[in-house]
Amino acid sequence: GELALLYNCPRAASIRAASKCILWSIDRETFSHLVKDAASRKRNKYENFLKSVDILGSLDSFEIGQMADALQARTFKKNEKVITQGDVGNEFYILEEGAACAVKDGARVKEYKEKEYFGELALIRSQPRAADVVIDSATAKVLCIDRKSFKRLLGPLDKILEQRAASYTGAK
Repeated sequence: GELALLYNCPRAASIRAASKCILWSIDRETFSHLVKDAASRKRNKYENFLKSVDILGSLDSFEIGQMADALQARTFKKNEKVITQGDVGNEFYILEEGAACAVKDGARVKEYKEKEYFGELALIRSQPRAADVVIDSATAKVLCIDRKSFKRLLGPLDKILEQRAASYTGAK
């Protein structure tokens, strides 16, 4: 029934218990408040984090807010690949927690720590991934944004990203 509560529309189906159960219910106003409160907390958390990411310093509050709304969080374990060299790149990543490294043709070429980003090369150059990115810490939390949102939200940063990308060892 959550869709009916969220979108103020009739319920799409009826539900019947198959066995004896205890059913909890919540009114529309309370449910709406809880959902909006959780979304607001998530947005505020990510807005504050994004403001501390060096490359995003030139974005205004509205753009930061839009980016915060578009982010998806993923958790990885040590030695897991976030990116595989040669794959098509469809996402941009920011390391929220943990550490990672870029490995190109078996050699470590770059280290990543919290608040650093990766995955932009394939998106700005429309080329396959230039290196693997592997998690170094026990676990890591990575924020990602899809290609379409990246182009729409970070388009103004293309020149800065390209200049920084030129400085990567073995990235070309």
